Amino acid sequence: MAADVLHESRGDFPPHVARSAELLHEELDRFERLLSDLLEISRYDAGAAVLDWAPTDLGSLVGRVVDGMSALAERHGCELRVTGPADPVIAEVDARRVERILRNLVGNAVEHGSGQPIEVTLAANRTAAAVTVRDRGVGLSSAEAQHVFDRFWRADPSRVRTVGGSGLGLSISLEDARLHGGWLQVWGQPGLGAQFRLTVPLVAGTDLTSSPLPLRPTIVRRPGVRP
Repeated sequence: MAADVLHESRGDFPPHVARSAELLHEELDRFERLLSDLLEISRYDAGAAVLDWAPTDLGSLVGRVVDGMSALAERHGCELRVTGPADPVIAEVDARRVERILRNLVGNAVEHGSGQPIEVTLAANRTAAAVTVRDRGVGLSSAEAQHVFDRFWRADPSRVRTVGGSGLGLSISLEDARLHGGWLQVWGQPGLGAQFRLTVPLVAGTDLTSSPLPLRPTIVRRPGVRP
Protein backbone atom coordinates (compact mmCIF):
# COMPACT_ATOMS: atom_id res chain seq x y z
CA MET A 1 0.00 0.00 0.00
CA ALA A 2 2.84 2.39 0.79
CA ALA A 3 4.44 1.64 -2.59
CA ASP A 4 1.13 2.34 -4.34
CA VAL A 5 0.84 5.70 -2.58
CA LEU A 6 4.40 6.61 -3.61
CA HIS A 7 3.76 5.50 -7.19
CA GLU A 8 0.57 7.55 -7.47
CA SER A 9 2.37 10.62 -6.09
CA ARG A 10 5.50 10.29 -8.25
CA GLY A 11 4.56 13.34 -10.31
CA ASP A 12 5.25 15.51 -7.25
CA PHE A 13 8.77 14.13 -6.75
CA PRO A 14 12.11 15.13 -8.28
CA PRO A 15 12.88 13.00 -11.38
CA HIS A 16 15.34 10.65 -9.64
CA VAL A 17 12.93 10.04 -6.74
CA ALA A 18 10.02 9.51 -9.16
CA ARG A 19 12.06 6.92 -11.03
CA SER A 20 12.85 5.14 -7.76
CA ALA A 21 9.13 5.00 -6.96
CA GLU A 22 8.45 3.47 -10.40
CA LEU A 23 11.17 0.84 -9.93
CA LEU A 24 9.87 -0.02 -6.47
CA HIS A 25 6.35 -0.46 -7.87
CA GLU A 26 7.58 -2.67 -10.73
CA GLU A 27 9.69 -4.88 -8.47
CA LEU A 28 6.86 -5.35 -5.97
CA ASP A 29 4.55 -6.34 -8.84
CA ARG A 30 7.16 -8.86 -9.98
CA PHE A 31 7.53 -10.22 -6.44
CA GLU A 32 3.74 -10.55 -6.15
CA ARG A 33 3.61 -12.54 -9.41
CA LEU A 34 6.44 -14.78 -8.24
CA LEU A 35 4.68 -15.45 -4.94
CA SER A 36 1.44 -16.22 -6.78
CA ASP A 37 3.27 -18.69 -9.06
CA LEU A 38 4.94 -20.41 -6.09
CA LEU A 39 1.59 -20.76 -4.33
CA GLU A 40 0.06 -22.22 -7.50
CA ILE A 41 2.88 -24.75 -7.84
CA SER A 42 2.39 -25.74 -4.19
CA ARG A 43 -1.31 -26.42 -4.90
CA TYR A 44 -0.35 -28.79 -7.71
CA ASP A 45 2.21 -30.54 -5.51
CA ALA A 46 -0.41 -30.96 -2.78
CA GLY A 47 -3.07 -32.17 -5.23
CA ALA A 48 -5.27 -29.26 -4.20
CA ALA A 49 -5.73 -27.60 -7.61
CA VAL A 50 -9.29 -27.86 -8.95
CA LEU A 51 -10.93 -26.78 -12.20
CA ASP A 52 -13.93 -24.50 -12.58
CA TRP A 53 -15.43 -26.10 -15.70
CA ALA A 54 -17.75 -24.10 -17.97
CA PRO A 55 -18.59 -24.12 -21.69
CA THR A 56 -16.20 -21.54 -23.14
CA ASP A 57 -15.87 -19.95 -26.57
CA LEU A 58 -12.18 -20.52 -27.25
CA GLY A 59 -12.16 -18.09 -30.17
CA SER A 60 -13.23 -15.25 -27.90
CA LEU A 61 -10.71 -16.34 -25.29
CA VAL A 62 -7.86 -16.35 -27.84
CA GLY A 63 -8.92 -12.89 -29.02
CA ARG A 64 -8.89 -11.60 -25.45
CA VAL A 65 -5.37 -12.93 -24.89
CA VAL A 66 -4.06 -11.44 -28.14
CA ASP A 67 -5.62 -8.06 -27.35
CA GLY A 68 -4.03 -8.12 -23.91
CA MET A 69 -0.57 -8.93 -25.32
CA SER A 70 -0.71 -6.41 -28.17
CA ALA A 71 1.15 -3.69 -26.24
CA LEU A 72 4.03 -6.08 -25.47
CA ALA A 73 4.14 -7.20 -29.11
CA GLU A 74 4.22 -3.58 -30.26
CA ARG A 75 7.18 -2.85 -27.98
CA HIS A 76 9.04 -5.76 -29.58
CA GLY A 77 8.09 -4.67 -33.09
CA CYS A 78 6.25 -7.88 -33.94
CA GLU A 79 2.78 -8.59 -35.29
CA LEU A 80 0.29 -11.00 -33.71
CA ARG A 81 -1.65 -12.93 -36.36
CA VAL A 82 -4.71 -14.99 -35.42
CA THR A 83 -6.27 -17.75 -37.52
CA GLY A 84 -9.35 -19.71 -36.54
CA PRO A 85 -12.63 -21.20 -37.80
CA ALA A 86 -15.62 -19.00 -38.56
CA ASP A 87 -17.88 -21.06 -36.28
CA PRO A 88 -17.49 -20.85 -32.48
CA VAL A 89 -15.31 -23.50 -30.83
CA ILE A 90 -16.97 -24.36 -27.51
CA ALA A 91 -15.07 -26.47 -24.99
CA GLU A 92 -15.69 -27.35 -21.35
CA VAL A 93 -12.63 -25.77 -19.73
CA ASP A 94 -11.55 -23.58 -16.85
CA ALA A 95 -11.34 -20.33 -18.82
CA ARG A 96 -9.03 -18.65 -16.30
CA ARG A 97 -6.45 -21.42 -16.51
CA VAL A 98 -6.59 -21.75 -20.31
CA GLU A 99 -6.22 -17.99 -20.66
CA ARG A 100 -3.18 -18.15 -18.36
CA ILE A 101 -1.63 -20.88 -20.54
CA LEU A 102 -2.12 -18.84 -23.70
CA ARG A 103 -0.79 -15.65 -22.11
CA ASN A 104 2.37 -17.52 -21.16
CA LEU A 105 2.77 -18.99 -24.65
CA VAL A 106 2.17 -15.72 -26.48
CA GLY A 107 4.38 -13.79 -24.07
CA ASN A 108 7.24 -16.25 -24.54
CA ALA A 109 6.81 -16.15 -28.31
CA VAL A 110 7.00 -12.36 -28.34
CA GLU A 111 10.05 -12.36 -26.05
CA HIS A 112 11.98 -14.87 -28.15
CA GLY A 113 10.50 -14.11 -31.58
CA SER A 114 13.19 -11.66 -32.76
CA GLY A 115 10.55 -9.19 -33.96
CA GLN A 116 9.10 -11.66 -36.48
CA PRO A 117 5.31 -12.19 -36.74
CA ILE A 118 3.71 -14.49 -34.16
CA GLU A 119 1.03 -16.84 -35.47
CA VAL A 120 -1.76 -18.00 -33.15
CA THR A 121 -3.97 -20.70 -34.67
CA LEU A 122 -7.16 -22.24 -33.29
CA ALA A 123 -8.79 -25.40 -34.69
CA ALA A 124 -11.13 -28.16 -33.56
CA ASN A 125 -12.33 -31.61 -34.56
CA ARG A 126 -15.16 -33.73 -33.15
CA THR A 127 -13.49 -34.37 -29.81
CA ALA A 128 -10.73 -31.83 -29.23
CA ALA A 129 -9.66 -28.24 -29.69
CA ALA A 130 -6.10 -27.01 -30.14
CA VAL A 131 -4.24 -23.72 -30.17
CA THR A 132 -0.73 -23.35 -31.58
CA VAL A 133 1.57 -20.39 -30.96
CA ARG A 134 4.33 -20.12 -33.55
CA ASP A 135 7.35 -17.81 -33.53
CA ARG A 136 10.29 -17.53 -35.91
CA GLY A 137 12.92 -16.44 -33.44
CA VAL A 138 15.95 -18.09 -31.86
CA GLY A 139 14.28 -21.51 -31.65
CA LEU A 140 15.08 -24.48 -29.45
CA SER A 141 17.44 -27.40 -29.77
CA SER A 142 16.13 -30.91 -29.07
CA ALA A 143 17.95 -30.87 -25.71
CA GLU A 144 16.41 -27.52 -24.77
CA ALA A 145 12.95 -28.70 -25.78
CA GLN A 146 13.23 -31.54 -23.24
CA HIS A 147 13.70 -29.04 -20.41
CA VAL A 148 11.50 -26.14 -21.49
CA PHE A 149 8.73 -27.10 -19.03
CA ASP A 150 11.11 -27.62 -16.09
CA ARG A 151 10.70 -25.28 -13.16
CA PHE A 152 12.98 -22.21 -13.24
CA TRP A 153 14.71 -23.43 -16.43
CA ARG A 154 15.69 -20.93 -19.12
CA ALA A 155 17.47 -21.62 -22.39
CA ASP A 156 19.56 -18.45 -22.06
CA PRO A 157 19.75 -17.07 -18.52
CA SER A 158 21.60 -13.98 -19.77
CA ARG A 159 18.81 -12.93 -22.14
CA VAL A 160 17.03 -9.80 -20.98
CA ARG A 161 13.31 -10.34 -20.39
CA THR A 162 10.70 -7.62 -20.33
CA VAL A 163 7.76 -9.74 -19.14
CA GLY A 164 9.42 -10.23 -15.75
CA GLY A 165 8.76 -13.94 -15.65
CA SER A 166 9.36 -16.11 -12.60
CA GLY A 167 10.67 -19.11 -14.55
CA LEU A 168 7.53 -21.02 -13.52
CA GLY A 169 5.13 -19.94 -16.27
CA LEU A 170 5.55 -22.92 -18.59
CA SER A 171 5.63 -25.37 -15.67
CA ILE A 172 2.32 -24.01 -14.43
CA SER A 173 0.95 -24.07 -17.99
CA LEU A 174 1.86 -27.75 -18.32
CA GLU A 175 0.11 -28.55 -15.03
CA ASP A 176 -2.96 -26.57 -16.13
CA ALA A 177 -3.08 -28.54 -19.38
CA ARG A 178 -2.75 -31.87 -17.55
CA LEU A 179 -5.50 -30.86 -15.12
CA HIS A 180 -7.79 -30.55 -18.16
CA GLY A 181 -6.73 -33.97 -19.41
CA GLY A 182 -4.97 -32.12 -22.21
CA TRP A 183 -1.54 -31.87 -23.82
CA LEU A 184 0.97 -29.04 -23.92
CA GLN A 185 3.79 -29.82 -26.34
CA VAL A 186 6.62 -27.97 -28.04
CA TRP A 187 8.55 -28.17 -31.30
CA GLY A 188 11.65 -26.12 -31.95
CA GLN A 189 14.68 -25.84 -34.16
CA PRO A 190 17.62 -23.45 -33.72
CA GLY A 191 17.29 -20.44 -36.00
CA LEU A 192 13.82 -21.47 -37.20
CA GLY A 193 11.76 -20.65 -34.15
CA ALA A 194 9.42 -22.69 -31.99
CA GLN A 195 5.81 -23.79 -31.86
CA PHE A 196 3.81 -24.68 -28.75
CA ARG A 197 0.58 -26.63 -29.04
CA LEU A 198 -2.17 -26.80 -26.44
CA THR A 199 -4.80 -29.51 -26.98
CA VAL A 200 -7.85 -29.95 -24.73
CA PRO A 201 -10.93 -32.20 -24.97
CA LEU A 202 -14.16 -30.48 -25.95
CA VAL A 203 -16.04 -32.39 -23.25
CA ALA A 204 -14.57 -32.40 -19.76
CA GLY A 205 -13.33 -35.77 -18.57
CA THR A 206 -12.93 -37.40 -22.00
CA ASP A 207 -9.62 -38.80 -23.19
CA LEU A 208 -7.63 -37.25 -26.02
CA THR A 209 -6.63 -39.44 -28.95
CA SER A 210 -5.43 -36.82 -31.44
CA SER A 211 -5.01 -33.10 -31.97
CA PRO A 212 -6.66 -31.08 -34.75
CA LEU A 213 -3.40 -29.19 -35.38
CA PRO A 214 0.08 -30.57 -36.17
CA LEU A 215 2.84 -29.99 -33.65
CA ARG A 216 5.51 -29.49 -36.31
CA PRO A 217 4.79 -26.45 -38.52
CA THR A 218 5.44 -26.14 -42.20
CA ILE A 219 8.92 -24.63 -42.35
CA VAL A 220 9.77 -21.84 -44.73
CA ARG A 221 13.48 -21.37 -44.36
CA ARG A 222 15.03 -17.94 -44.20
CA PRO A 223 17.74 -17.06 -46.73
CA GLY A 224 21.12 -18.18 -45.48
CA VAL A 225 19.71 -20.63 -42.90
CA ARG A 226 21.08 -24.12 -43.38
CA PRO A 227 19.03 -27.23 -42.62
